[in-house]
Amino acid sequence: MKPQDAMTSRDNTAIARTLNEALPYLRRYNDATVVIKLGGHAMGSDEGMASFARDVVLMRTVGINPVIVHGGGPMINDLLARLGVTSTFVRGKRVTDAETVKVVEMVLAGQVNKRIVQAINTAGGRAVGLSGKDADMIVCEPDDPELGFVGRPTEVDPKLLHALFRDEMIPVIAPIGTGAADETFNINGDTAAGAIAGALQADRLLLLTDVAGVKDGSGKVVTELTVEQVHALTSDGTIAGGMIPKTQTALDALDAGVRAAVILDGRVPNAVLLELFTSHGAGSLIRAT
Repeated sequence: MKPQDAMTSRDNTAIARTLNEALPYLRRYNDATVVIKLGGHAMGSDEGMASFARDVVLMRTVGINPVIVHGGGPMINDLLARLGVTSTFVRGKRVTDAETVKVVEMVLAGQVNKRIVQAINTAGGRAVGLSGKDADMIVCEPDDPELGFVGRPTEVDPKLLHALFRDEMIPVIAPIGTGAADETFNINGDTAAGAIAGALQADRLLLLTDVAGVKDGSGKVVTELTVEQVHALTSDGTIAGGMIPKTQTALDALDAGVRAAVILDGRVPNAVLLELFTSHGAGSLIRAT
């Protein structure tokens, strides 16, 4: 018996229902640009990485221009420890001196970046590994002089990315930038993703994390918020801790022209596809109005 002969009418009905639900969303996102910040679970698990790569290839297949921006903090910590490089911290943030930034660039633009590129290529895509230094894509200034070579993007040039889109390639970008005096800067991954999304006027910025999304006072995930609601939840302390910089990245991206930003749980299988192609989504969507 052929595999397709084993399918029941119930199977066919379920598939048809899924396709019918997804079709409007496939049309909506045709030729759209979606910037995805990859971090957390998917980066630490081979299975999670392979699943994420398949989702990205499917996005490209249906006409979306995906851009992947990644972090790599645990990998940086591991190599620094093995090299015997001692880190110092100011207000809980690592000081990135000249020696440390070399390690950061080696890990992010090398080890981590190429692992993601290989996963996407293995899944059938055509990925290209980059950093913000390529073609001076991301120019930075020091975010805080006490932190050393930690950068804040001041200019993002998207021309290289548009050229890759025309060839149906998938950019994978390490959050490393260049300074006015040719310095190398380490950039927070969320910050880099938001700046790139703004420069591309992206349809969506997806921030994959290890929590389900923005929660209200009762602990329930809020599936959709306005800018005003984010400010209110931050003011009353509901949005706190590590969620504050993520929501701020989302607000900054909206200010730069991104249509909407979503904070979602990267541990959920196919989270990106669920967010884009279903009515219920997969996280907390933040839009201007």
